[in-house]
Amino acid sequence: MLERKAFAVGVRIEHPQALIDAAQYHLRPGEQRPQELPAARYALATKIEERGVHSFCMCPGGHIVPSATAVDEVVVNGMSLSQRNSPFANSGFVVTVEPQDTDAFAAEHGVLSGIAYRRALETATALAGGGAQKAPAQRVADFLKGRTSSSLPATTYQPGLTPCNLHDLLPAQVAWRMKEGLLHFNRKLRGFAGEDALLIGCETRTSSPVRIPRDKETLQHPQLLGLFPCGEGAGYAGGIVSAALDGRRCAEAIASALR
Repeated sequence: MLERKAFAVGVRIEHPQALIDAAQYHLRPGEQRPQELPAARYALATKIEERGVHSFCMCPGGHIVPSATAVDEVVVNGMSLSQRNSPFANSGFVVTVEPQDTDAFAAEHGVLSGIAYRRALETATALAGGGAQKAPAQRVADFLKGRTSSSLPATTYQPGLTPCNLHDLLPAQVAWRMKEGLLHFNRKLRGFAGEDALLIGCETRTSSPVRIPRDKETLQHPQLLGLFPCGEGAGYAGGIVSAALDGRRCAEAIASALR
């Protein structure tokens, strides 16, 4: 048995690392980050009309990479090498999708409607990119004005970018909240929505759209004793650290059950 749950979709947002350093370390114009300090990072979150809008898996000195699992999809993700020495920073920039937002897919896909919603966005992203894992992209300044970018800045995304009006690609309830979120976060972090910011679509796999149910106390499946649903795949985490912590909780619950 499975149940639908909330997840999040959006894009990767990429900035020059120097811009993030200047904003977070309060550097003067032209001042470089001291070598003793690590590449700066950020974590931003707000709620707009009952939906969360937040950064996700921020990668200082990082790279944007393809992470699709089928040839007709485009999915982007982020990573940082140990030295954090890329000249760019990136982060997921996503909006919460509630189970009822996927109702259009429920008649055909039932409890897997969230997965169908996500796959529809991933295949549409591939078409907008033009093939060969190219990703659709738009300058933040152009996204705020609803126009396709005439040119795109340098990026770490190696397959390449295709200019696209992301308002035509993203679900409307996601796109307008992203727009409001950009303006809100720009007031918190100087330059977040500036001329050097770039949006690359689409980030769709922040967490699972389904959950395997489990008892809140024993952490076992209600009907299958001895089954301990755990981590991201089971719907109980949204990242590496939270998955590890959930795994620890389940390990302790298993030990308790065996005793």
